[in-house]
Amino acid sequence: MSEKVKKPVYQPNREFAKDARIKNMCEYNDLHRWAEEDYEGYWDHFAKEKIDWMEPYHTVLDESNMPFARWFEGGKLNVAEQCIDRHLDTRKNKAAIIFEGDRGDSQIITYRELYYNTNKMANLLKNEFGVKKGDRVIIYMPMIPEAAYAMLACARIGAIHSIVFGGFSAEALRDRIADAEAKVVITADGAYRKSKPYMLKPVVDKALDGETPVEKVCVVERNGGDITWVPGRDYSYNELVKDQPSECPAEPMDSEDPLFLLYTSGSTGQPKGVQHNSAGYILWAQMTMEWVFDVKENDTYWCTADIGWITGHTYIVYGPLAMGATTIMFEGVPTYPDAGRPWKMVEEYKINQFYTAPTAIRVLHKLGENEPAKYDLSSLKVLGTVGEPIDPPAWKWYYEEIGNSKCAIVDTYWQTETGGHIVSPLPGATPIKPACATLPLPGIMGEILDPETGKKTEVGEGGYMCVTRPWPSMIRGVWGDPERFKKSYFGDVVKDGKPVYFTGDGANYDEDGYITITGRTDDVINVSGHRMGTAEVEAAVKKHAGVAEVAVVGKPHELKGEGIFAYIVLKGEDTLAEEIEMVKEINQVIKKEIGNIALCDEMVFVPGLPKTRSGKIMRRILRAIAKGEEITQDTSTLEDPGVVEEIQSVVNSCMI
Repeated sequence: MSEKVKKPVYQPNREFAKDARIKNMCEYNDLHRWAEEDYEGYWDHFAKEKIDWMEPYHTVLDESNMPFARWFEGGKLNVAEQCIDRHLDTRKNKAAIIFEGDRGDSQIITYRELYYNTNKMANLLKNEFGVKKGDRVIIYMPMIPEAAYAMLACARIGAIHSIVFGGFSAEALRDRIADAEAKVVITADGAYRKSKPYMLKPVVDKALDGETPVEKVCVVERNGGDITWVPGRDYSYNELVKDQPSECPAEPMDSEDPLFLLYTSGSTGQPKGVQHNSAGYILWAQMTMEWVFDVKENDTYWCTADIGWITGHTYIVYGPLAMGATTIMFEGVPTYPDAGRPWKMVEEYKINQFYTAPTAIRVLHKLGENEPAKYDLSSLKVLGTVGEPIDPPAWKWYYEEIGNSKCAIVDTYWQTETGGHIVSPLPGATPIKPACATLPLPGIMGEILDPETGKKTEVGEGGYMCVTRPWPSMIRGVWGDPERFKKSYFGDVVKDGKPVYFTGDGANYDEDGYITITGRTDDVINVSGHRMGTAEVEAAVKKHAGVAEVAVVGKPHELKGEGIFAYIVLKGEDTLAEEIEMVKEINQVIKKEIGNIALCDEMVFVPGLPKTRSGKIMRRILRAIAKGEEITQDTSTLEDPGVVEEIQSVVNSCMI
């Protein structure tokens, strides 16, 4: 294999670092050492500093029944109070949420207004729908302020919310309603996408056809579309909320009381209800907002995610509001009406922290390479990425063109189950390497372990990304299925005789101890005994100037065990002869970047890739197509379900 080029290192901006919460690596190392030497004392300190407790806890951490760890037992709090009430004395007139609609309509909601609107919705749920502590409420909403009110209202009265992304099908919604045994659904008639109305309520109607635990449906009238109202079941939020009191007492919640469920698609196809509890989750949401994004009192912060995903939960609503920040909520599409939309918003709102997915960065680069230069982006201080490893070309454009080679890029690694970031640079402290997640955050005992021995891997050796001690915001269970929880997350790696949390991702250390995530371990291809992460091969392919996107999977090979199969989306439309030539060129790039062992055995040029609305590429579908297997996964949850048939057609007729 060819020798790898050492990644360049970008030092933190000195002016920024002067006022950062963690100013240098000495401070990082001190925090990390503190956690290693006095783990419970470390978390005890921050829990007392960051949370306004109704009643104090008596036990910081109980590990006696692992993997079912318990944090801050005996303590009582309310997450809605953490996010709203405690800010009213000093921030009541500060913008809590800035809403920007798809069509350019906007709204500023102060902390006082957020308090009133949350209380009114909480009273509506209690008084009109009979929702009480412990009941499950499904939220199937567009990106509008009422979605945040619904989340916080549930937290205020102790109901457990479960947000289902507004792009999911009726079948996916029905499955989640049934598993959670939800009593109420909060939805909207619809919303806007690229200035055109789309509908959500008909999907809810279809999901509730037949036997269902749902008793009431609360409908926010957003786009005024024509919908069916079922008497005795469906109610207008807009009408009912008018008469609700604007005061609602916050329900005292135990530290370990559930806050929300968020369903992820499991490898079995049956969604898993990831459960997050109150105290530990909100503590880490606030701490990571403060450390990773370094948001200050007068900053304006924008995360482009949807609240239907964990990123939207933690880094649009709960994290920013817990620390008293101003957070932007965006209904629209970043490329509409053109690829300058995000940069126009940065200029208009003087945004200081911008957090998005590598997929969005690549699309914005492809469709609007020259757009950033048209806008004043000088307010930006921190840029973030989330959802997948970012490739070096996208990183470079993001750093140079959006950040003007001054902003730190925090390449955050985490997942639904972790509740918040677990590996990430700190913008004022960490020397950054492109496309590298860098180091575990202070307090997170993250290690790359050999799955066979349970020992920490050496430099350059692939291993499993694990967390060896429980942390406050970790998943507390799979709803209704404790055995699945243990098997899914604590059944693969044992260290010192004890099962540890396995993220499902592979990773490796470099010579500085930095962590690079190589992708899901089931996305590791074993070619002639050599294990390679698909992310590594994809990063090489993307260096070809003609490649817009790529996804690599393994396919059974008679001689090698597994061969490398690449799905490639080109930037332009080329003839068959040009594509054949491009196959040679791409393999030459791979040969140069990695070596002959990583050459693709098969390539197909496809019109697009199967992605969720959050930008995640569904590789299980691509593996099935490559192997000629039947696709059993629900494709209705994809951003463009029709792309699957298009890919199958290409593979069947044009495989190279």
